[in-house]
Amino acid sequence: MRKERPKHNLNLYVRSPQLRLVGDNVTPGIYENRQAQQMAIDQNLDLVEISPTANPPVCKIIDYNKFLYEEKKKQKANKSHQTELKELRFTPNTDDHDLEFKIKHATKFLSEGNKVQAKVFFQGRNIVHKDRGELLLLRLADRLKDIASLEAMPKLIGKNMFVIFSPKKKNS
Repeated sequence: MRKERPKHNLNLYVRSPQLRLVGDNVTPGIYENRQAQQMAIDQNLDLVEISPTANPPVCKIIDYNKFLYEEKKKQKANKSHQTELKELRFTPNTDDHDLEFKIKHATKFLSEGNKVQAKVFFQGRNIVHKDRGELLLLRLADRLKDIASLEAMPKLIGKNMFVIFSPKKKNS
């Protein structure tokens, strides 16, 4: 099993004869490579090349694993949440208990910032009960009115009647 090479040059892999050291536990300035290496060894930390393209390269004396952890944490915080469209499926004969169960799921999805599409699927002769499907979707909309806004009234397309809920903005 082969170990991956780190993203940054560490310790002995820092090759430049002179380095600009920055960080909390050193006096910022330009140091010889050997001197910087010795400072890192004395502190039981790593010499990490932060900016290899600078002249001279910028290095820090830090714990490399902690540095990677902090970097990963920053990247995670910078990623914005992408809104997904979650789907809930019903039939015109959906029972009250099943509706409650689906409302819990819809609430969870909306609280995570996702949109929810509620769809009533009409099989076979159930298409004659369009009013039941519309009533079901309007009951769902009424139950979710505190946390979600209805984008449009129920629409029938083919054998499906659907509505889309989007989460309400939270007041800070």
